[in-house]
Parts: sequence; structure tokens; C-alpha cells
Amino acid sequence: MRIVRWPGALLMFIVMSVLAGLLVAVALTPAVAVAGEGTSGAAEFFEDLPSYLDIQTPQQVSTVYAKQGGHEVPIASFYAENRVNVTSDQIADSLKQAAIDTEDPRFHDEGGIDVVGTLRATIADALHQGVQGGSSITQQYVKNVLVQQCEQLNGTDAASTKKKVDACYEKVAGQSKARKLQEIRYAIAVDEKYTKDQVLTGYLNIVGLGGRVYGAEAGAEYYFGVHAKDLSLVQSATLVAILNNPSNLRIDQPADKTNGAANGYALTKVRRDYVLRRMYAHGAITRDELAKAVATPIAPEITATANGCSTAATKYDAGYFCDMVRSQLLADPAFGKTASDRIATLDTKGLSIHTSLDLDLQGHAQNALSSYVPTTMAGVDAGGTNVTVEPGTGRVLSMVQNTAYTQSDAPTAGATAVNYNADQAIGSSSGFPTGSTYKVFTLADWLANGHTLSQSVSTTEHTFPQAEFTNSCTPVGGAPWMVANAEQVPSSMTVLAATVESINTAFGAMAEQLDLCGIQKTAESMGIHQADGSAPDSNPASVLGTNPLAPIDLAEAYAGFANGGVACTPTTIDSVTTASGGTIRPTPATCNRGVSAAVAGTVDYALQGVLSGAGTAASANPGDTVPKFAKTGTTDGDEQNWLITSSTKYTNATWIGNVQGHVRLANWPFLQGTTGYSAKFGVGKQMMTYLDGAYGGGALPAPDPAMIGTPAKAKTATPSTGSGARQGTQAAGQQAAGTQTQGTQTQGTRTPGTQTQGTQAPASSGPAAQAPAAQAPAAGGAAVGGAAAPPAG
Repeated sequence: MRIVRWPGALLMFIVMSVLAGLLVAVALTPAVAVAGEGTSGAAEFFEDLPSYLDIQTPQQVSTVYAKQGGHEVPIASFYAENRVNVTSDQIADSLKQAAIDTEDPRFHDEGGIDVVGTLRATIADALHQGVQGGSSITQQYVKNVLVQQCEQLNGTDAASTKKKVDACYEKVAGQSKARKLQEIRYAIAVDEKYTKDQVLTGYLNIVGLGGRVYGAEAGAEYYFGVHAKDLSLVQSATLVAILNNPSNLRIDQPADKTNGAANGYALTKVRRDYVLRRMYAHGAITRDELAKAVATPIAPEITATANGCSTAATKYDAGYFCDMVRSQLLADPAFGKTASDRIATLDTKGLSIHTSLDLDLQGHAQNALSSYVPTTMAGVDAGGTNVTVEPGTGRVLSMVQNTAYTQSDAPTAGATAVNYNADQAIGSSSGFPTGSTYKVFTLADWLANGHTLSQSVSTTEHTFPQAEFTNSCTPVGGAPWMVANAEQVPSSMTVLAATVESINTAFGAMAEQLDLCGIQKTAESMGIHQADGSAPDSNPASVLGTNPLAPIDLAEAYAGFANGGVACTPTTIDSVTTASGGTIRPTPATCNRGVSAAVAGTVDYALQGVLSGAGTAASANPGDTVPKFAKTGTTDGDEQNWLITSSTKYTNATWIGNVQGHVRLANWPFLQGTTGYSAKFGVGKQMMTYLDGAYGGGALPAPDPAMIGTPAKAKTATPSTGSGARQGTQAAGQQAAGTQTQGTQTQGTRTPGTQTQGTQAPASSGPAAQAPAAQAPAAGGAAVGGAAAPPAG
């Protein structure tokens, strides 16, 4: 067999030796090589190979920032490879020297390739004497760059992506002669284009150091908790040891039997000591330094860089906000044409993502919510959220909920990945019925159609035939709409008083005089859509808040009223810079006029009364001088409970209710002696107190005197049908008997656990009163009638 193989091996030896000699000519004296007749063919051969080497900036960690005490604070990181690019002066000299002395002692003298090493490896390979190390640092740099480019490839799906990446790996890292020749040619090109210091710095920034850790800075921080410029001799030698075989020599697996804490990371220590001896052999360290270093045990201090939103969640209670940042970035074409491009941008481009989050406000919001709504409760799947947006910009200033953020496939009790503040597209939430907070859109449409706040409407009708309503969007039909109030009210009320006290039958009567389609369009113009992205329903029952909405979208709409009728879509990203110093301009919030300034100002005027006198949120008023307005919302049985408050500088939305199921929360005990109904007032009062101090607010948009009108007197009180019971309502084309929708089934009484079928209108609350039209709408006057159960709005 030896006799048969020897001629082939000899021929290969001769061919490879000739090629190696030509490589030497090209590498050492390229000009002479091209001019000489004997080597001109080889030069042309190398010129035929791609001469343009696209060395991109290595993949780097993207960091998300928020503001705390006026300073930018990192709260989250995203990366495919944990790497932080640094400059040459940010890398310890001991690390540079260790790499050169061990990996390529002739680095400063060679022309891109280690000629001696290449000849030795070529001959050994031709004679089948095993794999021999022959790659220079420049060649290793080239190979790492090409491998990184492979990792950035994308296919149409996971399978096609893997196929592309695997094929690319084979091309740039396989054991073929063509691959090796291409690598050598690229190395020569790199050596001609860059200085030795640039090549060495690039190499130390790109090398793998085990797992997802890449480059000197990330390696120094991860394994030793120091910056690359502060590495000691021993630490530098250890990192160079690891880069020789990252998978087997990494020192972050203490339980590993062959290379773990029990044996002092024996395999890594052998290689580290070899590195130290090479440094001594080349005169980089003294004999005493060698002895001391060799005697030093390997002692890692692992400092992991979390990938994703876990740090934001555990350290700042901002996991859901962070997740919204990621979702918005990955949906924004400013960061790439395709979803794959945008993922690559986030995970590899070293972005600095500056967000709208105020960590001081975030901490206060979490404390306020958690002081009333626990993470878990026996017998009910209760949720709670609080979100603050900035009127006029849509910037999300804070976002909290009662659960712990997790991306686990098997979350523990009290933890979820679902962001209850957001809709399905952003937070995978199906939203929640809003109760009377939706009445603001009927009020706005009422004013836009020539009606006034002082106009009186009947409160006595409890059975509304579908035929009495107009809907130019969709046909109206079906069973009559049954509506009730939670207590006795006058037989008629001004629209102002009905708004302040949130009287259901009054808003039913108002809707009869309007086009239900117009109410729907008003809501849409202020940014409202159902949580699944569809348009809000426009059946009669929708007037009282049966559409499932996301808290942040409702906050957006109310912020629009505070902003003179211009609503802005929620946004979390202020600015983005790349690792190279460039900028990416995120798609800005979309701001559209939803209602006229006159309508907005008059709506604000009416809603100010909700925080005083007989208003449904009077108990939440912090009693300061900042102008603001509010609206409450409660579905039947207090299954879902809302409070929206706003000044010109902030809009804050609180939701507390059933995440799943239909437990009646009217008398369900929550923290601090509250119930599922009343807890929102405690949260809202704490938030308004803080926000008024931190953000304040100017004069609200002025009302239109013509839209206020002339006040009328209250009439005789009429008892609510069912003596305070909440009557079910059947929405046109909605629910068939025997079926239920979360938050929309009838409750006969406030006793938890009882229910009947149908789609109910949330009952209103509060005593009836008439507010003077030309004054602040404080809803004065004595209460008429009453109910033992807590009021709902």
C-alpha cells in the first residue's frame, strides 16, 4: 500500500511545495513576483481570486437605555454574540503580546501569512502527517470575519437559513485547498490595507472565547469582571489559552469533570502555562514573572451579560416595557427591510437604543400598583396595570403590571410574558372591556354634532329598541338593549352631570340622537382599535364600553384630548446610534387630529368634574393645583375596573380586573382594605400625586362656551330597574343566549359568583347632580337616592 500511495503523495508534495513557493513570492515580494516571468502566472492566479475583502464591523451587543435621575442607564442587552468592540489603547499590552508570542511570533515581520508555518503545514499535509498549525494572526482574522458573515445569512425559514449558513461555513472554514488559498489571498490583501496594530486589534475583538462570548472586552468582563485594558498577565494568558479551543477550555463550567473547578480548570491551566512560557521564550516576561504566574491558580469571576429583557425585569421592573421596545424595533422598517434584517440589526450592530422610560417614575408606578394589587390571588386570576404616556408625543414614560415578566415556556404562578398594557401585536394581550371610559367618544361626538353639555337628556329609558338607533356603518337589529343604573337618578340630567356621575341611561339616550357609526369613527380617529387590531364595534352596547381595548391605546386617546384633539401613537424609542457612530432614525409616532380643539377643550372641561364633588373619581383627587381631568370605567359586577387621569404633561391609565374568568370584584378583597373596584382609586391617587410633582401640567385646552350651553335643573329621581341590580344588555348581532364574553355577561347582583347570560352594559354610579355650565364642573348638589354597593363608572 505504501508503494501505491507514495507516488501520489510525492506528486502532491511537489505540487504543494511549488504553490507554497509561489505564495512566498507573492507574500514577500508581490511586485517582483508579478514582474518575473516564472511567477507571473501565479500572480495572475491570485489576482483572479476576489481582491476585495469586505471586513465588516464585528457583531456587537446592542444596549437599551432609560433615564434615571437625569442620567442614561443601561437596562437591557440584545446580542447574537456577546461582544463589545474596543480600540487598541483599550486592550492590555499583556494580552496583545500573549496573542502574538503564542499564535504568531513572526506577526510583525510577515506579509500577511506566516511563510515558515505555511510551508511546514503544506508539506505535512501533502505527506499526510496530520493537521499542522500554519495560520498567521491575519489569516485567523480573515477566517473569523468570513465565518461571521456566514452567521448573518438568512433564508426564507429556519431550515433554509441553516442550509445557507452550513454551506457558507464549508466554503470559508472547510478543509479544502481552494479555501486555504482564498484565505491566504485575503490575508495578503488585508495586510496591504491595514496596519499591524489594526489587524491585531481586529483579531482580538472578533475571536471566540466560549459560548456567546467574543472579543477581548466581553471576555475580560465575563470571565474576570474587568475591562480589557485592566487585564493582568495571568488573566491575559488565560484568555489567549481559551481562544485556542473555546469549547473545551472555557472556564465558566465549574462542574465540568475534565476542566472544572474541582481540578483547577486543568486543561486550561496547561494551555495557559504554555502561553506564559512562550512569552518568556520571546522575552516578554522575566523568569520571576513566569514562575509567579504559573503558580497562580485559575480563578474566574463570572459576570454574565444578560441577553434580552431579564435585567430590565429583575432590576427595574421594566421587563414589559423592554419587550415593547424590542417589538417596536423589530416592526420598524427603519431597522431593515425584512424581519430577519431587523433581528440582525438588533442582535449584531451594537446599537445604543435610548428610550422614553423614566425609571424614577417606573419605580413609583410599580410600588403604587403593587401596594394594592398582589401578584397572585386565590380564587381569581386578577391582573393590574398602570401606564403613563406623554400628550403630544406618544412617548411611553412608564409601564408596569402586577405580574413578573418572563419568557419561560412554563411560567410559574404570578409570571407571564403577556403585556396586559399592550395589544396583541405588541404584547400578545386580547385586551379588556373598558366600561364607562369609552363614554368619552360618545361625548365628543355629541359635541361635534351641535349638542351641548347643558342639554338635558332622559334617564328613564331602560329598554332601548334597536330600531331607535342609527348606524350608517352596519345594520342595527336584534333584541332590545337593556340598560340599568346602579342607583336612583333624576328623570333627566344635563349631559355634564351625566358625564361627571357616569349615568348609563343618559348615554343611551344620547346615543339615540347620534349615529353609532359616528361614535365609532370618533374613537378610531383618537387611535382606538380593539386589541386584536380590528375596528371597534359600533352596536348600541359599545357606547358603554364592551370593546376589549389595551390600556396603552386608551391612554393614547385620552392624551389626545389633553393635547387639544391631536392623538399620537405610543412610542418607546427616542433615538438610536450604531457602534460606528452613525444614527438610525426610528419611525416617529403618528400624530393625527381626531377631534377639533373646541371639542377637546370642552370634553376636558366636563371630565374635570369627575375628580370633585359627586364625580366618580373624587376620592382619588390628590388635592393639588395642577389642572387635570379623569374618567372611571367599570364593567358589570366590577369584573374590569379603570381609571384614566390626565394633565397636559401626562396621561395615566390604571386597569384592574379579571385576566381570565368572570369573578365579580365589587366586594372581592384586595390590599390595604380595598376591593377590586376601589383599588384603582388608591393607585390613581398615588400616581397623580407623584406625576403632578414631577411633571405637573399647564392650563387645559379651553372649552367652547357655545358647547357648554345653558344649564337646566334636575328633575325628580327615578329608581333604577331592579333596585340597584345591573341589568344585562343584548348587543345587536353580538351574543347568542348561552354564550359569554369576558367582561360582558350580565350580573344580577354584586354577590360574587352569580351570573346570567347576555351582553351587559356597565352600570354607572354616583349621585345625580347638576353642574353650573359656566363654572368648573364640580357637580354640586345633594345626592338623590343611593345604593349600598360601591358606585361604578
